[in-house]
Amino acid sequence: MKLTGHTVLITGGASGIGFALAKQFASRNNQVIVVGRDASKLDKARSAIPGIVTLCFDISNEESRVELANRIAELYPDLSILINNAGIQNHYSFIDAPPSHEAIVQELETNFVAPARLSALLIPHMIRQSEAAIINLSSGLAIAPKAASPIYCASKAALSSFSRTLRYQMEGSSVSVFDVVTPLVDTGMTKGRGRGKISPEQFALAMLAGVAQDRYHLPIGKSKLLVKLHRLMPNVAYRITKNGL
Repeated sequence: MKLTGHTVLITGGASGIGFALAKQFASRNNQVIVVGRDASKLDKARSAIPGIVTLCFDISNEESRVELANRIAELYPDLSILINNAGIQNHYSFIDAPPSHEAIVQELETNFVAPARLSALLIPHMIRQSEAAIINLSSGLAIAPKAASPIYCASKAALSSFSRTLRYQMEGSSVSVFDVVTPLVDTGMTKGRGRGKISPEQFALAMLAGVAQDRYHLPIGKSKLLVKLHRLMPNVAYRITKNGL
C-alpha cells in the first residue's frame, strides 16, 4: 500500500503512539485528522504538527461516534485510512476490588466497540476510494494475556479477531484491514512498568514499513517473538506475560 496522498483519521492521536503516527503520516504528504477527547492535548498536537486537523470527540460514546462519522462524511469525504489507536488499560482484581459495570463497559467501548462502530460507519465512504485501509492496533496481550488487566486483554483479543473477520468481508474491495500487534511502547499507559520498551517513533516507523509491504497481520518489535513463541510453546508465552509486560 502506498503511504502518500491519503486522508488519514487517527483516534487517540494527540499523544503517544497516535501522535507519532500522525507525525509520520503528515510528513508523507497526507491529510491527517487527529481525534481525541482532551482539547488541550489536541491544541498541543496541532501546534507541533503543522497542517493536521484536530477534532474533539469521545469515541467511547455512541452518539459522539455517530457525530464524528457525520462530520468526516461532510468535510472529508475522501477519507481513505482509519487508524483505530485509542485505548485504555485498567488494572482490576476480581477478588480484592471487582470492577464496576461502568468501568468494564467504558474499557470495552473504547478498545473494541469504538473500532467496530467507526469501521461500520465509515466503510461506506472509504470503499469508494481506489485504495483504503483500516488499521487496528491490537496488542501482544491479545495473544498471551496478563493477570492484572483482564478486560483490556480480552478487548484486544476481540479486536484482533474482528480485524481478521473484517478482512475476510473486505476481500475484493479497495479496503485492506491490518491487525497491528503492539509490543510494550514507552507511552503514558505504560509509565512505571516493563522493560525493553520501544519509543512511539520506533513503533510508528516499523508500522508504516509493514503497511507499505501489505503485511496484514503485523507484529512489531518483541511481539514478533511472542507470536512465534505462542505458536510453538503457548504455555511458555503465557508464563512470560502472566505477571505483566
